[in-house]
Amino acid sequence: MKIKSLLVLFAVLSGFTSCISNKQLTYMQNSEKALNEVLLNKQVAPYKVQIGDALSVRVKALDQELVGMFNPIASENNVEASAGEKMYFDGFTVDNHGDIKMPTLGKINVLNLTLEEIKTKIETKLLADYFKAEANIFVTVKLGGIKFTTLGEIGSTGTQVLFQERVNIFEAIANAGDINFEGNRKDILIIRPYPGGQKIHHIDLTSVDVFQSPYYYIQPNDMIYVQPLPQKSWGTGKTGMRSFQSILTIFTALTTTFILFKTL
Repeated sequence: MKIKSLLVLFAVLSGFTSCISNKQLTYMQNSEKALNEVLLNKQVAPYKVQIGDALSVRVKALDQELVGMFNPIASENNVEASAGEKMYFDGFTVDNHGDIKMPTLGKINVLNLTLEEIKTKIETKLLADYFKAEANIFVTVKLGGIKFTTLGEIGSTGTQVLFQERVNIFEAIANAGDINFEGNRKDILIIRPYPGGQKIHHIDLTSVDVFQSPYYYIQPNDMIYVQPLPQKSWGTGKTGMRSFQSILTIFTALTTTFILFKTL
């Protein structure tokens, strides 16, 4: 009867100390047919500039001397600076009122405008106040990289910048060293700033439906938080063998304790 009780206890321990399954670790799970049918080139709405974004704005013309006064003067002290540092010093940061301040042109409100809309707005102002169409001026507007922060069960935590037009969630995670073995891939939290405050969004990287998520592409100043799997808090092994070893150790300790008490 007592042996039967120990076996029941062993079974209960086994249930609580399950290992991390392959299903919890595999990205984009689904049938091969479904995966092939996913529309990967999904149309993404143009990003609208928010407070705190850094912009690269350059005014150009066939005669570059004509437009020199509209462009920032690069600091001579940051010749060896990284691209991110140069953007910090020489780029245009959107202030709390949604404005950037450009040489000669002064303040320009860019809040909630797309890059194309900002480009058009600056070109229109230049042609209205400073140049004729014959000057052949044109403006380039780019985000100063996509800055994001990674936290939790991921290879590298902290703030990073990727100098790309757009970055998807897999690129961001890969750049941070991938999710740790005990990270929860089924419920990644994306904490995104909005004019009214921050919102938390959820995304499941184990489903092929991730490609259809509105949060598949990250935005500047996103925070990506990878939660731990329950197995980590339980302190069990990562693999089936390690979990079995953990269970066996606990079971052996309980059995030994039971025998000692019985012999007293």
